[in-house]
Parts: sequence; C-alpha cells; structure tokens
Amino acid sequence: MARKVQGEKPARSAGRFPDKTMDNLLMPSQSPSSSLPSWRGVLASIDIGSNSFRLEIGQLSRGRYRRIDYLKETVRLGAGLDTEGQLSEEAALRGLACLQRFRARLAGMPARQLRAVATQTLREAANRNAFLERAAEALGHPVEVISGREEARLIYKGVARLQPAAHPRLVIDIGGRSTELIIGAGATPLQAESFGIGSVSLSMRYFGDGLFTEERFRAAQIAAGAEFEEGLQTFSRQHWSEALGSSGTAGAVSQILAAAGVTDGTITPEGLAWCMQACVKAGRMDALDLPGLKPERRAVLGGGLAILAALSAQFGITALQPARGALRQGVIFDLQERIDAERDPAHHDLRDDTVAELQQRFRADVMQARRVQLIAQQLHRQVQPKATADHQRELGWAAALHEIGMMVSHHDHHRHSAYLIGHVDAAGFSQTQQRRLADLVLGHRGGLRKIELALADPALVWQVLSLRLAVLLCHARCAPEEPAPTLAADGRGVRVMLPAGWSERHPRSLHLLEAEGEAWTRVGALQLQTVRTGA
Repeated sequence: MARKVQGEKPARSAGRFPDKTMDNLLMPSQSPSSSLPSWRGVLASIDIGSNSFRLEIGQLSRGRYRRIDYLKETVRLGAGLDTEGQLSEEAALRGLACLQRFRARLAGMPARQLRAVATQTLREAANRNAFLERAAEALGHPVEVISGREEARLIYKGVARLQPAAHPRLVIDIGGRSTELIIGAGATPLQAESFGIGSVSLSMRYFGDGLFTEERFRAAQIAAGAEFEEGLQTFSRQHWSEALGSSGTAGAVSQILAAAGVTDGTITPEGLAWCMQACVKAGRMDALDLPGLKPERRAVLGGGLAILAALSAQFGITALQPARGALRQGVIFDLQERIDAERDPAHHDLRDDTVAELQQRFRADVMQARRVQLIAQQLHRQVQPKATADHQRELGWAAALHEIGMMVSHHDHHRHSAYLIGHVDAAGFSQTQQRRLADLVLGHRGGLRKIELALADPALVWQVLSLRLAVLLCHARCAPEEPAPTLAADGRGVRVMLPAGWSERHPRSLHLLEAEGEAWTRVGALQLQTVRTGA
C-alpha cells in the first residue's frame, strides 16, 4: 500500500477507480550479500510540486507497471513565493529536508534510474538556480525544471498508460500553482496547455486568512475562469467524451464526496456546490470537518474547489472521474523509453523526434548539421572517453540545432539559435536541459565570455570545445579532409594534432585554430595548442 513519510496514514486511491494495476511492495528485493536493496530494473521519479513532493518507485515488466513504493510530503513550496518571485528560505528548507529524506529511501539507486522534475513554483521562482543547486546537493541527483506543456505531456503519459482507452478524453491536473489541461486519444496527447493558476495560489489570494464566504468563492471562480478563457475553444466539450482528474485536488474532492455519500466519488457540479456550501457553513478553515478531508488539504481546498467549479462551468464537465495515473508515473514511463533507446536503436527517444521536427520547422541545413554532429561527437570521445551517454547525446542535439537561428537572421545566428532552443516548446526536454543546450549553441562561435558562467561546469567545457572545433573544421560546409585533426587532452591542456601536410593544405583552417586557442586562453577554461605531426 502507498505510504507517506513521517508516520502519516497510508494514502488511498480516490473515488471509484482504485489503483488495481499496481502491486505495492515495501522494498525491492534484497541482495544476499548486502543489507541494501537491489535496484536492478527499478525506476524512480520525484515530482517536486508546488504543494507536495512525491516519490514514486516502480518497475515495468512485460508492459505491466508495478508500484514498489510511494512517499508523499506536503511541503507547500508554492506558498513560499513572494510578490517578487523570490522563494523564501523557510520554504526552501522544507523542500530540502524532504529531498534529504527521499535520498535516504533511494540509497544505492543508480543515477540513470532516477529522474527528479520540478513544476510551476520553480518555473516562476526568480532565485530558482540557487535552490536547484541546493536541491541537487540534498538529493544527490540533479533536479530538472520542466515546462508547463512538458508537464502536461507527462501527466497524460501516466494516465494513458495506467488507464488506457481509445476514445478522446480530457485530462485535468490541478497543481499548487498551475493547472494542466490535455485532450488525448489512446496514448497520444492531441492538445495540451498549462494555465498559471492552482489550488495554492488561488487559496492564498482568496482564503489566505482562513475565512470562507459565498462572495469569496464567487470571486475565486471568476478569477479562475479568466485564466481558462483562452482555452474555451481548444478544450470545448465537442472534442472529448470523458473527463478525468489527475491530481491531489481531484482525488481529495472525490474522497470527500464519496465519504459524505453525496456521489460515488464522481465530481459533479452539484457535488462541488455541496462542498463549497459546507465550507461557507463552517465559516473558517479550522472549523471545517468534512468526511474524508485530510488535515493537510484544508489550506488549499477553497482554491481547488473554485478551480474545479470554474472548469465545470466553462467546459461543460458534468462528471469528472479521478484518474489512476499522474505526472510521477509519466516520468517513469518516459525514463524507461530513454533507457530502452540507449540500449537498442530500434527504440526511439522522443527528444530525437523533437530535434528533427525543429530542424524542419526552422529550415536548418540538415546535411551541415549532420557533418558537425559526427565530428563533434568524435572529438568529444577523444577527450572524454568516459563521458555519460546524456552528455554525448546533448552534444549531438546541440550540433543538430546550432544553425536554426539562421531562420531569423544570418547575423549573430548563434544568439538566435540559443534563444529559440531555450524558449521553444520541445517535447521530451526539460527547461533545464534546454538551457544547457542553449548555452552550448550560444558558445559554438565567437568569444567565450558570453558563456563564462556556464563554463564553470567541466563537462560543458568539453562539449563546447568539441562543438566549436567541429564547426571550425566544417566551416567550408563540407566534411574535413581525412585524416582529420584529432585531440589529445592532459588535464586542462588540449593539443590539436594536425596530420602531416594538413596545415599547408588548409591555411585558413589553421588560422581559425590559432584564433580558437586565443579565445580559450582569454577565459582560462583550458589551454589549446596546435601540434603538427608526421613528416
């Protein structure tokens, strides 16, 4: 059975869809030679939400998903954002303490089998980078910030896998500071959008002092409706035949309605009206005593009810059923696809498809991109033979997209390329990874001071060097002559080994290589020199 940390009661599946697809085991199998669990074939995801942090541990076998463990803590990270978008130290410490507890549960798990994603609060936080550094240290693993649409895609992936159906469905996920709407059929999301309103932010705005009134609920519904108005056509009733709620909010309201005997767990307009009237009758949050309502949900119930009521009214939702899947499972399924793609080229990584689509959309010179990609990855293997698969693939994606900015302007196209990569909706990529790719592409030509802060990461230094040299060697828009120059590294010293006679046949390339050495010397990240070999 799913459980919470710190002695909280086991979590139950909400409403009339109990989670029958998941067999819950307390621990992975124990190694006979160690007290630590064996993590073979086990995957984990961490959802760093605006209201709660969740850890899901599971295993996929023969297409079937088995939950091993589920931990949840109510952190209220989103409540720690001030009017200037600064995350408070108090909220940050709550989050970091939770991540440290998750780390203890995951002791010994290989890094490639875990993915931690953060949502709206850290999309908004002006000081998010400082928190992400501390979070990575607390967890012992990087935390990625994902865009709203990527969050929506992963939510739908979780729902579609655990609750498959061929007919078109509307999936709603009300988080602490954002709400995602997705229309999909089968395993395919057709429309997805993220709206900047959630149960925490709306509750703080209209019920922050703990008082419930009809006027406040009316105002909160109007505010929520204003956010969703631009999606009226995209998510209108004509596009779907069933509505599912994948979130703590939908689950909590479903449990209240079922426990009170108002419905069987289905969320209806009448059920929502009953809940809101019960809040008004109680008058105060601390006096609210609804059956099935968990104490940690009281502070965000008002905002959640107002959002559900606005969605019901605007999109004609007469029955919202609680969904089995959620973001955390979607992350695990996506992670499994990435691992399969690394093991077997027959499997595909969605990010490869996204890169190809961006090349087509921005009319990139695919042949030149491929030349640069091959040379960059060859050079990178020469100086970083033990580089992770992720770093090799990131370099390949950066090479594939390094010229997409030419669609905007040939002048300073690397800056346009970096901007596009950093801001475009790119399915499969986190915002964190997109910004890393943007740094790589921004640094592929010109001076290096513009990415000097990013060069504090040694892995990125080698990626940038490999990409810059590949672009240089392919500057005539053709593959370099064989045998081509190679690299040899010794600490921060790098030698470009030039084959016999190469410098005489390619004086312009030699000139560019010498200028490249000067560029690296100016930032002090490494020392690059050319060495002529052979007779």
